[in-house]
Amino acid sequence: MSFKKTLSIATLCAAAAVAGTAAAQDSKTVLTLATAKQMAEACEAKSKAEGWKMVIAIVDDGGNLKYYSRMDGSFLISVKIAQSKAETSARVPVSTRKLGEISQSVKGLELVPGVAIFAGGLPIFTAGGAHIGGIGVSGGSADQDEVCAQASLDAVKGVLK
Repeated sequence: MSFKKTLSIATLCAAAAVAGTAAAQDSKTVLTLATAKQMAEACEAKSKAEGWKMVIAIVDDGGNLKYYSRMDGSFLISVKIAQSKAETSARVPVSTRKLGEISQSVKGLELVPGVAIFAGGLPIFTAGGAHIGGIGVSGGSADQDEVCAQASLDAVKGVLK
């Protein structure tokens, strides 16, 4: 093997190592499927204990559906509502309840397509404060939806690091 070829290979390997290190440093925490499932299970358990029939949508930080659950007997309209709540809380790092309060002073917010401005959607944060997704729950009253969503977040506090 020629010196130039050996040097080129060594240079490529060094560049790949540096790029790999930089990529690892730039990596972000993401919402895993296992965590999303655990969240949904916690919400379902709370729902069953209370006698509620919920639809649960969990999305990543881009608003892409990560996990979905529709309990038997839940309302069909709740499918769209839960997803809208989850997507809203993934795109805006506040609860949909808080966004509803904000909409009282920011006229027109309620007209934005796909934005939910009533309780039941919560952003998902890591313990370090990184915003990694949203959960939306629908099927009960707005307050019941939010209680169920909060039960999901409480169940994974130790996992979201």
